[in-house]
Amino acid sequence: MEEKKRAGRNRTITLTDTEKQTLKNRLITITEANTVVEPAVPEPGRRSETTTVLDKTINADLLTALPYLPNEFADLIIIDPPYNLRKNFNGKVFTARDEESYEEYLMSWFPQVCRKLKPTGSLYMCGDWKCTAALQRAMESELTVLNRITWQREKGRGAKANWKNGMEDIWFGVKDPDNYYFDVEAVKQKRRVIAPYREDGKPKDWEESEEGNFRLTCPSNFWDDISVPFWSMPENTDHPTQKPEKLYAKLILASSRPGDVIFDPFLGSGTASVVAKKLGRHWCGIELNEEYCMLAEKRLELAETDKDIQGYSDGVFWERNSAALYKK
Repeated sequence: MEEKKRAGRNRTITLTDTEKQTLKNRLITITEANTVVEPAVPEPGRRSETTTVLDKTINADLLTALPYLPNEFADLIIIDPPYNLRKNFNGKVFTARDEESYEEYLMSWFPQVCRKLKPTGSLYMCGDWKCTAALQRAMESELTVLNRITWQREKGRGAKANWKNGMEDIWFGVKDPDNYYFDVEAVKQKRRVIAPYREDGKPKDWEESEEGNFRLTCPSNFWDDISVPFWSMPENTDHPTQKPEKLYAKLILASSRPGDVIFDPFLGSGTASVVAKKLGRHWCGIELNEEYCMLAEKRLELAETDKDIQGYSDGVFWERNSAALYKK
């Protein structure tokens, strides 16, 4: 990755040559992954082969790596695949294609990824407006779709002859709509009360404090409280499509329990693994680019001592630009 000139206050995570030597040794390559086999029913007292890939970053092509991962080992899968547009991922260019070809690309790996999901598991897949219809069809071919989340991405280029693209989608599906995990209490949002209502002079469904009036609200499928990583945030990397830790924290807290396994087949710079670690889950990620894998490992190392997730504190999610309140 080409070295950039950065301002003194820039907090973007980078790698030194010395760090690369150390971090590279932590990666599982496809040669090492050959030791991973489909688990038989483990004998009493024996560990399942699933433990071989737990808390690991696998540096390999997705289709090459998938056969070496145990089926039905993941409680939650989060997928952020290349969108149907031209994007340079540290020298590997993904090129936009017609919708039929993009859908064929999705189906070349999506059914195999779904086989890694437990019967009671959940799966989220990210996309933008251009590819969201193809994502829906892919999801419906293997899972029961329960919802589509739309989140406001405030960053983005303006457009002179079109509307600025400020939204992205996340499709939510499960294997068994009658048996899956969802914890709405874990993902409530603390919002300011603009017009507080009182009953017998006391706050109704909200609380008064020195910082202001707030209400805990159940989350909807529209999220307007997400900040995309940028240079002054300690989670930021040079990955061109890095997802915010706060975004993935919502998915992980809602659809997994502590100790569950989170799998990301397009790991990028490691957001899914890092957030899983910060929230007490196991993780496994596959990423083709070696440098992105090493960034993921560095972020996992930093998470040993820094469990903070911007916008999440005291068990609730806060509105954007509320740090001055929850960091008191």
